[in-house]
Amino acid sequence: MTAYLGVEHSLTGRRWVGPGTERERQAEALAQATRLPPALCSVLAAREIPAEGVADFLAPSLRSLLPDPLRLRDMETAAERLLTALRKREKIAVFADYDVDGGTSAALLLCWLRALGHDATLYIPDRIDEGYGPNEPAMAMLAADHDLIICVDCGTLSHGPIAAAKGADVVVVDHHLGGETLPDALAVVNPNRQDESGDLGHLCAAGVVFLLLVDANRRLRKDGVQGPDLMGFLDLVALATVADVAPLIGVNRAFVRQGLKVMAQRGRPGLVALSDVGRIDSAPTPYHLGFVLGPRVNAGGRIGAADLGARLLSTEDPFEAQRLAQKLDQLNDDRRAIEQAVREEALAQAERRGLDGPLVWAAAEGWHPGVIGIVAARLKEATNRPAVVIALDGNEGKGSGRSVGGVDLGASVQRLASEGLLLKGGGHRMAAGLTVARDQLEAAMERLAELLARQGAGTGGAGDLRLDGLLMPGAATVELIESLEQAGPYGQAAPAPRFAFPSMAILDARRIGTNHLRIRFGEHAGPALEAVAFGAFDGPLGPALESRSPGRWHLAGKVEINTWGGRSKPQLRLDDAAPA
Repeated sequence: MTAYLGVEHSLTGRRWVGPGTERERQAEALAQATRLPPALCSVLAAREIPAEGVADFLAPSLRSLLPDPLRLRDMETAAERLLTALRKREKIAVFADYDVDGGTSAALLLCWLRALGHDATLYIPDRIDEGYGPNEPAMAMLAADHDLIICVDCGTLSHGPIAAAKGADVVVVDHHLGGETLPDALAVVNPNRQDESGDLGHLCAAGVVFLLLVDANRRLRKDGVQGPDLMGFLDLVALATVADVAPLIGVNRAFVRQGLKVMAQRGRPGLVALSDVGRIDSAPTPYHLGFVLGPRVNAGGRIGAADLGARLLSTEDPFEAQRLAQKLDQLNDDRRAIEQAVREEALAQAERRGLDGPLVWAAAEGWHPGVIGIVAARLKEATNRPAVVIALDGNEGKGSGRSVGGVDLGASVQRLASEGLLLKGGGHRMAAGLTVARDQLEAAMERLAELLARQGAGTGGAGDLRLDGLLMPGAATVELIESLEQAGPYGQAAPAPRFAFPSMAILDARRIGTNHLRIRFGEHAGPALEAVAFGAFDGPLGPALESRSPGRWHLAGKVEINTWGGRSKPQLRLDDAAPA
């Protein structure tokens, strides 16, 4: 395919790839049939939305998209056991993972039970001392004092720890890939069990917990009891869906779209406090969920007390929420400093090993286990390849991996564990965790690279920049951007549209802070548009555009609404540029 606008090698070293002829024809046909803006129709064509499905797609309804919870195996058993514990006033413990998905899943259950007059025990393991998921001492301890243990966002592979919970029933509500056999729990509700169809495999754990509560509420109504209003819980489900990088398809789109509306009402003290310390001064967006709120909720599990995030999300006390949010904000600042040091070392090591294979990886002694997942994500973003980062400690290493679209990392890691090259490992398509013996490290990574290569990892150019079409400055209006937002939310498996502005004159360019750039571009006698490029001076983009030479540039990025001082105006989030 010919490079878009002839850009084979942009300022950031990427080849531009635009919509093919067939997609352009589909977009044109949609525009004629729907009278919607061509730019929006280009996005709809990329999603393969037919004309008759456009209206429903642009207004995703939870009522129409929410699946019947009973489509999932063991759901009836899990819901009935939860209600039995509620009716008998039994002691319930919630065992959760330490990340955002685990914290929100736990908060959903804690808030639902509290609304029905029942308090539950929260247990989240320490990342360093206990590791991921249920462990035998913790489960035995909880079983000694509880009748029901609900494991959320973990437990599907925890055969030994669940067997250790003697005297208590265990229900697992998870989404990580299941093995050939399931643990001896009363119920394992997981759309990614091997005996499930996989139709709901895109749900994060909080989405599965939400379905459990939908079914429990339905059963309560049959008994004449009104359960809590679950629409008010969608802010938590939205946060988990975006932060856990779940594909924004199907019901996940409705979860996020409706959840953002709930969050905007500022009714949950924990999210209000966290939004305030994150200085969110506009209506929340998926960006805020993924890059402002999510990292702060995660910070407790990464380098602080593991239960801080879940406690924040479930508290009803504004003062406690403020205290916890400030603590998480400080931990997030500390996490950034630790992450930067590890990232620089990991990238240098990976570059020495080579960045053109199917897997990018790095391992070293002394790296903080709490930041290796974030560093893996940074390596993945920089190379467009699955990445694994491993913190070595003695004879073992704990690793975290992140994948790219179309490559199932969790399944490959799980296979490695079954082959004996890992001490343990699991996850889902886009993220995985593993524990490896030091003397097996090289062999394990070599085998993992082989498995990922079979899925096509490493074949996509790290330099491919995909564009949805052309725009001119005068067409990039607030109204157009609002129409594009109807095709959102954007995120995993639903990338935000990116447009090219061809042969633009740079009318003004100035540095912002130490490494950001703001420009104004267009025609000298015509409409102009402002653009911002964050981190532009960390690479060639900033110096080249600041010099404004040569005279004409192809510019590429995402159009967005910039709200400041009560006024809204369009701007371009600049990703790349090339001489025209």
